[in-house]
Amino acid sequence: QVQVKESGGGSVQAGGSLRLSCECSGYTCSRYAMAWFRQLPGQEREAIAGLDVDGSTDYADSVVGRFSISKDHAKSTLYLQMNSLTPEDSAMYYCAAECDSGSGWKIPSLCNEWGQGIQVTVSS
Repeated sequence: QVQVKESGGGSVQAGGSLRLSCECSGYTCSRYAMAWFRQLPGQEREAIAGLDVDGSTDYADSVVGRFSISKDHAKSTLYLQMNSLTPEDSAMYYCAAECDSGSGWKIPSLCNEWGQGIQVTVSS
C-alpha cells in the first residue's frame, strides 16, 4: 500500500525560499509519475510540477523558473524547491503519486495517491 506524506511547509516572506519534501512508501512510487499540486479554498487543485518515470520534468507557467522538482530515489522522496516566492504562491500544497505519465500528471483524477497537504504562506 502506498503512503504519501508531505513536510517542509510553513511561513516565509516574499522573495524567500522553501523546500517541500514528500516521502512515498510503496513499490509503485518509482513506477509512476509524481507531482505537486496546490489549492486555495474554494478553488480547483492546480498542477504545478511533475516528474515522470524517465526523469523528465514539467511545470505550470506560474512557477517555471522559480520552482524545481526533483527526487531522491534512494530515499523515495520527492522535493519541490520553491524560490522567489510571492504571496500568490500561498496555498495548501499536495504531493501526488501514481500519476499517469506524459501530461497525465496534470489531471488530479489521474493521480491515485495523495498526501494530506501542507500549508505554505508567503507574506508581503
